[in-house]
Amino acid sequence: MKRRFLDLPKNWVGLLVSVTFWCMLWGGVDLKNVLGGVLAATLVFVLFPMPPTGHEITLRPLRFLYFVGVFLFDMVKSAIEVSWYSIRPAPQPLNSVIAVRLASRSDLFLTGTGMLSTLIPGSVVVEAQRATGTLFLHVIAAEDEQQAEQARQRVLEQEKRLLWALARREILEEAGLR
Repeated sequence: MKRRFLDLPKNWVGLLVSVTFWCMLWGGVDLKNVLGGVLAATLVFVLFPMPPTGHEITLRPLRFLYFVGVFLFDMVKSAIEVSWYSIRPAPQPLNSVIAVRLASRSDLFLTGTGMLSTLIPGSVVVEAQRATGTLFLHVIAAEDEQQAEQARQRVLEQEKRLLWALARREILEEAGLR
């Protein structure tokens, strides 16, 4: 356990991302939320250590900022769309479960893309197949093949932005992005 505490500085990026999501979850950045996020992230990192992922991650600051900006825009846009579906006087849109085969074979980026897809309102990952690198998502308003394909492309674009923001060169090449 002591070793896990000593390894916390090596996980500063993960801790920072965790605290950021914690603050977003609680609706703002203030001292109470930041301290609560640091405490929660520290507990999670110490009690539930992840396998080493340093060999898969390289931070590209400008691409990361672009990735975060587009993700936040997509979240707001999708939240407005889902809200509209719930209050509009028309029948509810038809939904579909779609399969999206990701470009990367990395477990880390499969998980990351799945989490990001679920965080955007209107889609939920119902299954992830590690062996094939496929996500199955329940998507709102995918009434025909064209709309299902658009939803598929949104997930693939999200994965592409994530890879360009954080993946090492070898993973980018493996995914066909170099």
